[in-house]
Amino acid sequence: MDYAERNTGGGYAEGVPCWADAMLPDVEGGKRFYGELFGWTFDTGSGPEYGHYTQAYSDGLPVAALAPKSDGRMPTVWTVYLASPDAAALAERIRRAGGSMITDVMPVGPFGSMGLAADPEGAVFGLWQAGTHQGFGKQGKPGSYCWTEVYSRDKDLVDPFYEHVFGYGGLDLDLDGEDFRIWSPAGTEPGPDTAIGGRSLLAGLSPAVPVSDRYVPARMPAHFLVYFNVADADASAAAVTRLGGRVRTPPADTPYGRIAVFTDNQGATFAVLQG
Repeated sequence: MDYAERNTGGGYAEGVPCWADAMLPDVEGGKRFYGELFGWTFDTGSGPEYGHYTQAYSDGLPVAALAPKSDGRMPTVWTVYLASPDAAALAERIRRAGGSMITDVMPVGPFGSMGLAADPEGAVFGLWQAGTHQGFGKQGKPGSYCWTEVYSRDKDLVDPFYEHVFGYGGLDLDLDGEDFRIWSPAGTEPGPDTAIGGRSLLAGLSPAVPVSDRYVPARMPAHFLVYFNVADADASAAAVTRLGGRVRTPPADTPYGRIAVFTDNQGATFAVLQG
């Protein structure tokens, strides 16, 4: 699907994915893995006041970040951040709509303000109110973010939550028998050309994908899956294996491009899209 940025005043419209980061046990190991897989380069990392946050670049432009887990009990995971001009007000809407705040909105120096939220089923996503850090400097091209979707079990609970909180316009698609809904920012015509993310059902994964190839275990909780664009999904799968990661769903063609789901060598799951 086409990733459509809705740019307003140099930033992102509310609800549009604007950043992604991975919490890892070993950031240096993550730099080696993603550096070879995506061709990313990295800065030297921030100091302890910003959690030793290390930013990744593609063609010299910011595309993502890696951060060390402060507690070994924290999940090893990729997180997508949704933009907001007022993250504190957004946090209140999330609570009133049945979601929760895992990390309350807090300032991150001059860079902006962030928080971590969970939808009514527990899928975690970030909030970002930009300061000097606007978000992605590159997207939708090889080596950068291109898409996200939330995997849920109860669409009647989850769809109204996101559409009320962010004002998304939704459109249902039938993808080989899979119930899939795409979301477009408020004020745009819902459709593939404006979609910024989607919702899939954990209980309704496409029957075209053999059970043995599906990356979602039966007891997997609701979660977001972050996609990165690549020039060659099959070459990426071979690189993931060589680098010590795991191919969870092998590359397969879809109407929107060739996709695959991987887990890195530390346990963080992500997807790639060629197309």
